[in-house]
Amino acid sequence: MTRVRLSVAERREEMLRAAIGQIEERGVAAVRISDVASALGVSNALVLYHFATKEKLVAAAFAHAAEGDLAHLRKLLSRRTTALRRLRAAVRWYAPTGQAKGWRLWIEGWAVSLRDPALREVARDLDLRWKAALTEVITEGVKAGEFTCPDPAATALRLTALLDGLAVQLTSYTGTIPRSRARAWVDEALTRELNMPAP
Repeated sequence: MTRVRLSVAERREEMLRAAIGQIEERGVAAVRISDVASALGVSNALVLYHFATKEKLVAAAFAHAAEGDLAHLRKLLSRRTTALRRLRAAVRWYAPTGQAKGWRLWIEGWAVSLRDPALREVARDLDLRWKAALTEVITEGVKAGEFTCPDPAATALRLTALLDGLAVQLTSYTGTIPRSRARAWVDEALTRELNMPAP
């Protein structure tokens, strides 16, 4: 079967998607350039031509995943509806009980970023951008009189910390917390943080 000739950008994106899949399957420490090349049916040399090292490939794969997550967040937050509905949609999607995929990938990334400065930058940037987006929509809701919140940035930090912690529990320790209970905790946290009616 003849392979379709891809542009440089298309080839890189294909490699990044394959790297994400391999990281989710094998973990960052175990994944090799050859795993990504094999998944695509290309040579190791081609992957190295585009990324030079495994570390650069991994950092680029996480950056690619982050941009995908942020694009979906922007889509949720740009809907023409109330700030409250946009915030609930974003938090429920982000929560490990929602439709967001890739928690295993991000837990792997957090662990590796302790020793990998490039990956640490990717993870930190994603974290800051998530918090900024949530802070913005919370601020909009306060200005519109939908709910009250004296410190939107602190609220965004607490919400994301709760969601990240639940993700670790639900992904790493299966069965520790029922998903329905985690979902209820997220809804309760929103209600408490923003003094708003229960969903």
